[in-house]
Amino acid sequence: RQPPMGYNTWNDMGCAGLTEFGVRAAAEALIATGLRDAGYVYVNLDDCWHAPMRDRVDGRLRADPLRFPSGIVALSDFLHARGLRLGIYTDRGERTCAGRPGSYGHEAMDAVTFAEWGVDFVKEDNCNARTGPNDLDALFSEFGRMRDALNSTGRPMFFSVCGGGDQWPFANLSYYATDRR
Repeated sequence: RQPPMGYNTWNDMGCAGLTEFGVRAAAEALIATGLRDAGYVYVNLDDCWHAPMRDRVDGRLRADPLRFPSGIVALSDFLHARGLRLGIYTDRGERTCAGRPGSYGHEAMDAVTFAEWGVDFVKEDNCNARTGPNDLDALFSEFGRMRDALNSTGRPMFFSVCGGGDQWPFANLSYYATDRR
């Protein structure tokens, strides 16, 4: 079985260059170069895909309207129609590495939102955890909350945890995530 393979926006676009247009172009490039057919099917949005604040009415994460004017559902539909899968980024802290809203305290809401959007892959980072990146009790508990929230949606979503901070990889992170890389 192949590991999840595809494209992640961080190493190419970073935060400053991330746009819906660029993600769509990267997806088309996966197809045109034959990478999709070789198994590179994930198109993962890393940090900065979302608006600087949660929705004021319902508290949900929302796409940055300047970067993703069509929204995440439209992007998900675009990718799925081409045989690709959508990945999305969050953080186990209250803020992401770039200072956008994280999932701490909103795990269930964010998991449902991701499922409703048709997300296939969730990367949860560790940059702004409340207790720091090396508090293993909090780390396992908080990664576990997102794992359980994703599983409770009924939509299969690959869950990848990112150590962040200065911690070493822990052999037992696979209990909390589909992938511990």
